[in-house]
Amino acid sequence: MKSTLSVTFLGTGTSQGIPIIGSRHPVCLSSNPKDKRLRVSVLLQWEDFNYVIDCGPDFRQQMLREEVRHLNGVLLTHEHNDHIIGLDDIRPFYFRQGDISFYAEKRVFEALKQRFSYVFEIENKYPGAPTLQEIEIDENSIFSISGKKVIPVRAMHANLPVLGFRIDDFAYMTDVKTIPTSEMEKLKGLEVLVINALREKPHPSHLNLEEALALVEALAPKKAYFTHISHLLGFHDEVEAQLPENIHLAYDTLKIHL
Repeated sequence: MKSTLSVTFLGTGTSQGIPIIGSRHPVCLSSNPKDKRLRVSVLLQWEDFNYVIDCGPDFRQQMLREEVRHLNGVLLTHEHNDHIIGLDDIRPFYFRQGDISFYAEKRVFEALKQRFSYVFEIENKYPGAPTLQEIEIDENSIFSISGKKVIPVRAMHANLPVLGFRIDDFAYMTDVKTIPTSEMEKLKGLEVLVINALREKPHPSHLNLEEALALVEALAPKKAYFTHISHLLGFHDEVEAQLPENIHLAYDTLKIHL
């Protein structure tokens, strides 16, 4: 029997978040809480387990807001700053729990070692630095986290390979521009698909709204939620009202249960 999977949207914004610093764009000035978006991430919970997908620059704030007291692991989609730069804020978890499991591609770990060299020191390591348990994955490596099977899904972020993840009948895909046909098969029969929809105009490395809608139609999940949203997509309530009945615009703090 599958444990109920709860998903909390920690952040649904693009790399600059919303509001953008110094912007006078109407969406950035909105008073609607659903128009205020931290950098993109989700919290996955079942039984007593907590995992996050990506740890961007708002990771500390997100963990405090959701009152997360222990962390079983972090799954990384790719190495861009808005997905990994909050890594140092795993320290409170590390101090209480010990090494934190990180699941990522070899290339992503190499990037982490450049940006967080002090974390990966072996000799003369600074005593306040956390330690990661490095678990290398790729699109061919199905793995398990606390009893849940995880199926990595390859996608392309322009020319950069990224990973999405399917757990039970839930899949999380962000920073996607294209998905190879062979990988699309992994996304069939979903109850919930989370996918990026940056804005209305085309973008070289992200799905725009039209492309995201077409992808959802092709994959036919029961429900879909759009994330990694820019202020250029528009006001949350206005965009939500125009979407098909089974497709929604995600927002920070939204919780769904599968």
